[in-house]
Amino acid sequence: MNVPPPDGCAGRAAVNVPPPDDVTDGWWDATREHRYTLQTCGSCGHVQHPPRALCTACSDTADLGFVEASGDGVVDTFTVVHRAPGPGVAVPYTIARIRLAEGPIVLSTLDGQDWRIGEPVRVGWRDLDDGRALPVFHR
Repeated sequence: MNVPPPDGCAGRAAVNVPPPDDVTDGWWDATREHRYTLQTCGSCGHVQHPPRALCTACSDTADLGFVEASGDGVVDTFTVVHRAPGPGVAVPYTIARIRLAEGPIVLSTLDGQDWRIGEPVRVGWRDLDDGRALPVFHR
């Protein structure tokens, strides 16, 4: 699904959103309710993102689930993209590595361009036409 930037949102790139699958269904379902979740392993307690078919700490495949996260984090590093990766992609837009309060580091979009490393962020949502939503972090 190719999603253009919302009207009036200059600087947001069109994105190619992958369809849900057996591994990511739980995460996508939570985004429909604007809940940020992380995958956890019931065997060893490891927390990871993005969702995977096995625990990256203990390799368990049977006891993976999702827990609600705070949605709070800190900008670990970021870049402002000024050159479109393809036709129809609006620039500039900001991509960041966010260190979540729960521990995992995630890649996501930041709202706006004027950011500093170490700045606190909170998750917000960009709704998609199919009911799912994409996380977009903001101040």
